[in-house]
Amino acid sequence: MTDADDGAGAGDETGATGDDPEDPLAAAGVDPVVPDEASGAEIPADAEVREFLREVAADVRAESSESKQLSAILYRVSDLYDEEEETSPEEIYLNVRHIMRIKAEGGLRR
Repeated sequence: MTDADDGAGAGDETGATGDDPEDPLAAAGVDPVVPDEASGAEIPADAEVREFLREVAADVRAESSESKQLSAILYRVSDLYDEEEETSPEEIYLNVRHIMRIKAEGGLRR
């Protein structure tokens, strides 16, 4: 039996399969399942970590769309350490996954 036969990487709520070569997460080998122990975990506010992530985000930001995306992701992750922000690792993951799928499809069609 192959990995494709055993249900590994089965689809998500959109019906996409983990074996779909067009899926950027599958291509990157990213497992979209958040472990149960991490889903409800509290991330304590930490100004030092937040500022470090935001500095790195500013450093990597350049004119390319990839650097802008990486910068935006790092900034979103820094929100986890900001007591005034209401976000979770799941929300960030879903947001990044959505952005990657739009990019893989050639961008927003207006």
